[in-house]
Amino acid sequence: MDSAGPVVLIVAVLAVVVVAIVFGAKQAQKRRDALAALSRRLGWRFDPDKDRGHDERFAQFAMFRQGHGRAAYNTLEGEITINDRVYRGQMGDFTYKVTRNNGKSRTTTTYRVSYLLLRPPLVWRGELRIRPEHLFDKLAGAIGFDDIDFESAEFSRKFHVKCDDKRFAYDVVTPRMMEFLLRSSPQLVEYDKGWCLLSQGNKRWRPEEFETHLGWLGTFFEHWPEHLMKDMAEPQQGLAGALGR
Repeated sequence: MDSAGPVVLIVAVLAVVVVAIVFGAKQAQKRRDALAALSRRLGWRFDPDKDRGHDERFAQFAMFRQGHGRAAYNTLEGEITINDRVYRGQMGDFTYKVTRNNGKSRTTTTYRVSYLLLRPPLVWRGELRIRPEHLFDKLAGAIGFDDIDFESAEFSRKFHVKCDDKRFAYDVVTPRMMEFLLRSSPQLVEYDKGWCLLSQGNKRWRPEEFETHLGWLGTFFEHWPEHLMKDMAEPQQGLAGALGR
């Protein structure tokens, strides 16, 4: 009986695994280098290490409470000026694991997503969520669990808006803001406890996409009415205090 066949197969499998590990490590380093370069261009700080306290600091967002083994990494932190106001920012990658048990076996899947957080200089600490309308939303609306409707039928049909202060939602989502959102079609914008989160929730962005999303969120806040920003303005603070550290 020839025993060379199984040995060759095992060696081939091990070679494929090693190549995959090396390739993955090179891609991860390439991503870190690109994000570090972006941080230097923005004048932000960059930390590639895992931050396992991120989910607690931003626990108001469901995205950071999923699964187990949660950690932020490849983190960029800094400030951005929008309409002469300083916003604190943090963006990077976030990972978590989900373990499933079907009664016969357990499987664990690792997820990696990207996010962008901005904290505008406002005293308002309510909740505002804007995302595309889903079929489930229409079913929920049919039984009384409706979102906020606006004068634009097209906007109300395409976007789901929730806010604990309806008046505030109407102040933010002006006709000008509706046009911007309809034109740019964001996946998810959440404002909660003073921070605004932008994420697609299920994917990592390419390094060059972070700056694109940062620009989009900056434009989003440029569309907030000036009277609202003035009425709810807070004194400027240092970056470290704003990041909750």
